[in-house]
Amino acid sequence: MFPLAFVILLSISGAAFSAETHENFLQCLSQSPNASAISQLIYTPTHPSYSSILNFSIQNPRFSSPSTPKPLVILTPLHVSHVPAAINCSRHHGMQIRVRSGGHDYEGLSYVSDVPFLVIDLINLTSITVDLEESTAWIEAGSTIGEVYYRIAEKSRTLGFPAAIIPTVGVGGHLSGGGYGTMLRKYGIAAEHVVDAHIVDAEGRFLDRESMGEDLFWAIRGGGGASFGVVLAWKIKLLPVPSTVTVFTVNRNLEQNATKLVHRWQNVADKLDEDLFIRVILQSVITGEEGKKTIQASFNSLFLGVDRLLPLMEKSFPELGLTKQDCNEMSWIESTLYFSGFPSGESLEVLLDKRPSRVILPFKIKSDYVKEPISETSLEGIWEKIYEEEVGKAMLIFVPYGGKMKEVSESEIPFPHRAGNIYKIQYLLNWEEEGNEAAQSHISWMRKFYDNMTPFVSKNPRAAYLNYRDLDIGKNGKGNTSYTESSIWGIKYFKNNFDRLVQVKTVVDPTNFFRNEQSIPPLYSRVRKTGN
Repeated sequence: MFPLAFVILLSISGAAFSAETHENFLQCLSQSPNASAISQLIYTPTHPSYSSILNFSIQNPRFSSPSTPKPLVILTPLHVSHVPAAINCSRHHGMQIRVRSGGHDYEGLSYVSDVPFLVIDLINLTSITVDLEESTAWIEAGSTIGEVYYRIAEKSRTLGFPAAIIPTVGVGGHLSGGGYGTMLRKYGIAAEHVVDAHIVDAEGRFLDRESMGEDLFWAIRGGGGASFGVVLAWKIKLLPVPSTVTVFTVNRNLEQNATKLVHRWQNVADKLDEDLFIRVILQSVITGEEGKKTIQASFNSLFLGVDRLLPLMEKSFPELGLTKQDCNEMSWIESTLYFSGFPSGESLEVLLDKRPSRVILPFKIKSDYVKEPISETSLEGIWEKIYEEEVGKAMLIFVPYGGKMKEVSESEIPFPHRAGNIYKIQYLLNWEEEGNEAAQSHISWMRKFYDNMTPFVSKNPRAAYLNYRDLDIGKNGKGNTSYTESSIWGIKYFKNNFDRLVQVKTVVDPTNFFRNEQSIPPLYSRVRKTGN
C-alpha cells in the first residue's frame, strides 16, 4: 500500500482532481504485480524529491515557472515491467500520460499539460548494448545522444551514428521525431537507421517490431512515438566513419562579404560531396573598439575524411577561402565534442553528462525549409530584422540538405522533407530576463520575424520539422486533437504522410489515450467533424 501522502487531494492550475479518482489511481498501482518496486519510483508534490526530479530534465526554463501546470505523479521506471501498470491504471482512472526521455522538447509537451496528468520519466532506462559483429546497438529511450556516442566509441572509433549535435538530447524523442546531425548528407536522419524497437501500447502490451507490425514501426520512426505508446528502447544500425575526420569553423561578418558568401553557399550547399557538411550560423555580434554591431556568418563544417577537403572546397566553394590552418583533424567521436562547443582536449566523459554544462536560458524555436536561394537584397533585409531584437539573442542556423537527403523517398518513414529542399532554417531566440511579460515580448518578435520570412520559404505547405515542435502552427486545447484541427500542423510536419499516420493511430489507439497538443488523432475525429 502507498503512504497516505500519495492520496492527498491536489489542485493543478485550478483544475481540482477529485480525491476519489486520485486515490483510485494510486490504489490501482498498489495492486499491480510490481507494486512494491513501483511504490519506490513514484513522486507526488508532497515528496521531498518531487521538485528536483521534475526540474532535472527541463531544458527550457519557460516551462519551469510556478504557474506552469505540474504533474500529479512522476513515475521513474527502472524496468520495462513498471510501465504497463502505469498505463493501465491511467487509462482506467482518467490520468493523461506524458512521456519524457530528456526534456529537450521545445514546447515542454513531455512534462506539461493543462489536464490532470502523469509523467513517465524514462531517465533511469539508460542501458546501451553495442554489438560490433552486427554493427548495431540496443539503446534504452532514457539515454542521451551523448551517452550513445560515448558507448559506441568505447567499442569502436570507426563506427558512428547520424544523430543530434547536442549531446544532452534524449534518445526517445529524438529518434521518434526523425533526428539529424552533421552526417545527414552522408547517411540521412537517425530514424532511418532504426531496425527494431520496444513499445508499450495503450492496452499495456509490450511489443517489438515483429509483434507491433510494420505500420506501427513505420509510424514511430519520425511520426512522434508519444502519439502511439511509450517507446522504451530502439535498436539502431551503426555506420562506418573514417578514423580521422576534419572540422572547421570560418567566421565572416558583413564587412568581410558575409552576405555574398551566404548567398553563394545557398547555391552549392546541397550539391557538395556527400562527405562534406557545411552549415551556416547567423547572429548579430559586436566588433571593433567602437562596438559596432554587425552580422556574423559562421561556416561550421564536418568532412568525413582529410586529404580531399581542400581540393573539394577549391572546386566548389573557393569564395570562402578555406586554408589548411582553418582545419582541425580528429576522430569522429572528438568531432561530436567540437560541434557541442567543448574546448579542444576536453575529456569524452562530458558526453555522459545529462545536463548541459552551460547556463540554460528561456528560448523559442521555429523552423522552415528553403527551396530557392534567397537573394542578396533579401538577405540584407533579413539582417536588418535581426538587428531589431536588441535584448534577446537571435540566431538563424541554415542546415544543408542534398546528398542522402534527396535520395530517400518522402514516404519511406513519416519524416517527408527530402528532395527539393536546399536547406532547413532553425530560428532560435533566447533571453535572460525573467517573467512572462519578457517572454511574450521576445516570442512576439519571433512570430513577426517568422511571418516576414514567408516569401522565401516552402509553400503549400509551409513545412516544419516535428522535433522543432512549434505550437504556434496549430494546436487544440487540452490535447483532444481532431483530424480537422490537427491537419493544420500535421501536413506541415508530415506532408502526405499525415493521413497514413492517422490510419495507424486509428488502429493502435482508437480511443486517443496517448495524446498531447500536437499528437496524431484517430480517424473517428475526422468522421465526427466532417459527418462522413
